[in-house]
Amino acid sequence: MSSDKQLIVIQGPTACGKTALSLMLAKHFQTEIISADSRQFYTEMEIGTAKPSEEELHSVRHHFINSDSVHHLVTAAEYEQRGLEILRQLFSNYQTVIMVGGSGMFADALIDGLDPVPTDETVKNRLTERYENEGLDKLVQELVALDGSATETIDLKNPMRVIRALEVILITGKPFSSFKSQQPKKRFFKVRRFAIDLPREILYERINKRVDSMMKNGLWKEVEALYPYKELKTLQTVGYQEFFEYLDGKFSLEEAIELVKRNSRRYAKRQLTWLRRTKDIHWLSGQNTEEQFEEILNTLK
Repeated sequence: MSSDKQLIVIQGPTACGKTALSLMLAKHFQTEIISADSRQFYTEMEIGTAKPSEEELHSVRHHFINSDSVHHLVTAAEYEQRGLEILRQLFSNYQTVIMVGGSGMFADALIDGLDPVPTDETVKNRLTERYENEGLDKLVQELVALDGSATETIDLKNPMRVIRALEVILITGKPFSSFKSQQPKKRFFKVRRFAIDLPREILYERINKRVDSMMKNGLWKEVEALYPYKELKTLQTVGYQEFFEYLDGKFSLEEAIELVKRNSRRYAKRQLTWLRRTKDIHWLSGQNTEEQFEEILNTLK
């Protein structure tokens, strides 16, 4: 397959408008979209992950949205393998494919490939036991001490991510952040990466409004249905974890909603930190979808 095939990648923090832009591009290039949002893989997590609407999903074919159940954790390595397979098929029909999503590690896995990250069941089990006995804060303190830069890109509220980072550090003696692929693998397509950058106050306002509208659209019912499975790794994420803790009696519903907003803003900050370290990314200056769309087409010329 010739490398005149191009993957146009749209990234940016949560609630910045990636979906609208990717749909406009997909319609323009008459192509399909591959999602790199690791929370949108899961069928049962509909409202809290801000998936495209039914109408949007029907207007353009999407891959990796509702592709898996919360009972199956999709790793970045599995995503890389499955994603390359899908791209092979898509590029046999299309010149251009659009990729969109806020999960930096998953996007990087498909674009550059992953370095093999070591694992050790004994170390992992020991850390999991410590988490159960001592709580998450103790492990987070240890992670901060061993690898300061990891805290900028790891969700410190997510036990699975914290345990994984510590496991790698303890096995290798190297910072977890050093395992991002150092030598990008050869791909059979060209990549053009774009990121949306909104002024902080506009972005935060959009995040807050999005959480309010999720509540109106029935996020609460979704959370209640998933509560029996709250221990699943796939569900240890912003927008669900806080409400599970409310159901556990840790705080009031109002406090849970405020925490979702705050943790979503922090998540957006980590997404931006991850992207700012990425080379060859074109930061879009446009404030709305049409301006961003025009800017991309001009850059591609």
